[in-house]
Order: sequence, then structure tokens, then C-alpha cells
Amino acid sequence: MADFVDGTAFNHEQGNRARKLFAAVVLAALDDAIADDKKYGNGPEQIARWARSRDGREVLSCAGIDPNERVVKGLMEFVSKGVRTSVALSREESERRNAAEQAKAA
Repeated sequence: MADFVDGTAFNHEQGNRARKLFAAVVLAALDDAIADDKKYGNGPEQIARWARSRDGREVLSCAGIDPNERVVKGLMEFVSKGVRTSVALSREESERRNAAEQAKAA
């Protein structure tokens, strides 16, 4: 029984690692689309094309993201904002956004 539990825990951990790896691929695709948007002006279209492709849907699914049209629109909106993923995920950006929302609400 203990072997089964250890095996299940190991498989669960492996699954989490795989999801994180695929999530990193999604973040890299977003950064590439943002770079394309700054260089050629077609970033949102590029990420939409990728997300709707078979490979894109597979990567999104493996990352734990449902590859539906709502997600594609969200990816396009994120790319159109032009904020790199490393900046968007940073604590400073999060604090700046929260301060802006609180100032807007007041």
C-alpha cells in the first residue's frame, strides 16, 4: 500500500512539473507575440493563430488551460497591452496595478 501511495505522489508531482513546463512555453509564446507586436504590429494576430493551431491547443491543454475562444481573446488582449510576462508577473507591477485601481476607486 505504501508503494502505491508513493507512486501516486510521485506521478502527481511529475504532472505538476509537466504543467509548469508547458506554462513556461505559453509565457514564451506570449513574449514572442509581444516582441512581434512591437516590431511588426501583428502580435495579437500571431498569438491567436498560435493558440488556435493544433500545437497551440495541445500546449495550452498540457499547461492546464482550456483552449477556448475566451482564452484566445484574453491572450490577444494581454499581448496588445505590450507588458512582458516577466514584468506582468513581478510583485512591483502587481503593487502598481493595485495602487492604480485603488486610486481609481477613490
